[in-house]
Amino acid sequence: MSGWTGELRLKLENKKGKTIPNDVYYQGAFKVMRPLYLDESGQVTYFLINPGGGYVDGDTYRMDITVEEGAELLLTTQSAAKVYKTPNVPVSQETNFTLKENSVLEYIPDPLIGYRDARYVQKNMIHMEKGATLVYCDMLTPGWSPDGELFSYGKLQLKNEIYMENELVVFDHLKLEPARKQMGAIGLMEGFTHLGSMIVVGEKMTSDFLDELYELLGEVAGESKFGISQLAVPGFTLRVLANSTQAMEKIFMECHRLIREQWFNKKAVFLRKY
Repeated sequence: MSGWTGELRLKLENKKGKTIPNDVYYQGAFKVMRPLYLDESGQVTYFLINPGGGYVDGDTYRMDITVEEGAELLLTTQSAAKVYKTPNVPVSQETNFTLKENSVLEYIPDPLIGYRDARYVQKNMIHMEKGATLVYCDMLTPGWSPDGELFSYGKLQLKNEIYMENELVVFDHLKLEPARKQMGAIGLMEGFTHLGSMIVVGEKMTSDFLDELYELLGEVAGESKFGISQLAVPGFTLRVLANSTQAMEKIFMECHRLIREQWFNKKAVFLRKY
């Protein structure tokens, strides 16, 4: 018996230009829907599902995702991840991503919602080979509370370590603890309620692309704020502060659309489920 509340293993390979599953395993409160092909490119799409409907005290989750050479995976979720009260032990989730040479992983999950007294710790280890492309997204939103308090969750902590050819090239750490911080202060949420991050690593990234992306997002951001930072390797991070899930998603959808169109000559995909 596994000691994990939910465990999932997914391995994809390229066979004659089409990405197909090589190994699919899941148990407990984790599963994936059948593979979908949304266009003629051969890229496969999987939806992750938590049958339990939410995360509770002491839950532990683990994923191992491997995208073999030349394979292309678009990974998303069926619904938002809801973290409920965790009075004793925080919910934890660990994921290992392995991207082989010239592979593509686009991981665009629904938001993570932290309810009253929720504590959640997530760690991603991402190992990439040359020519691989990563598009990774996280969105954090406050859950409903009886007294209307916006930041009633205890802690939301996300760590990302990205290795290129076994060398650490990106370390990204977000930690929100409302009880210890004035969340609306400058340098934190600055009056906003929703926080999103996108990390993109790919050899097709250019300064011209970043200029076009910055101009595009400036047109759609509205009252939301965003910032783009270039990485030490070809790639960038995009941070978004917003006051609604829809406003945050709009910015990420435009960024994702531009990447798909310019880097891979693919049409945009609409992944939201409402």
